[in-house]
Amino acid sequence: MSSSHDNDYCYYNKQQQVWHKTLPQAEMLPRNEVLGGYIFVCNNETMQEDLHRQLFGLPQKYKDSVRAITPGLPLFLYNYTAHQLHGVFQAVSFGGSNIDPTAWEDKKSKGESRFPAQVRIRAKERCKPLEEDAFRPILYHYDGPKFRLQLSVPEVPTSY
Repeated sequence: MSSSHDNDYCYYNKQQQVWHKTLPQAEMLPRNEVLGGYIFVCNNETMQEDLHRQLFGLPQKYKDSVRAITPGLPLFLYNYTAHQLHGVFQAVSFGGSNIDPTAWEDKKSKGESRFPAQVRIRAKERCKPLEEDAFRPILYHYDGPKFRLQLSVPEVPTSY
């Protein structure tokens, strides 16, 4: 079956009759590496909601990746507006879909979150945010400035 979605890493859900994006292999941790941590992404606007709700979220295409998160996993929050990495946070739930569908509500689709790949969190350590230059070298970059959000055990920042 050929479609315009072939190069977008998509799959077709016949039951719902919709296309879903999945992550390209470059954005995923290699199968032989253990998930050691995870970076969630925010901006100045969404960061306050992340911290207030004690919930991190990402777009739908990260759903399967976020489901690998288990309680106790170290989490970090990258503010791409300020270019800072915040942490250390800890997962207090398993990663899932729409744990809180009212979080980051989509104004076009009431009752739906813009970031449905979610996990509940708590602050483990309050540390001074790391500037991008301090953590960039340890991250796996796959397309210029883009980096993988899944962290292997050796990639988890220890400079906190």
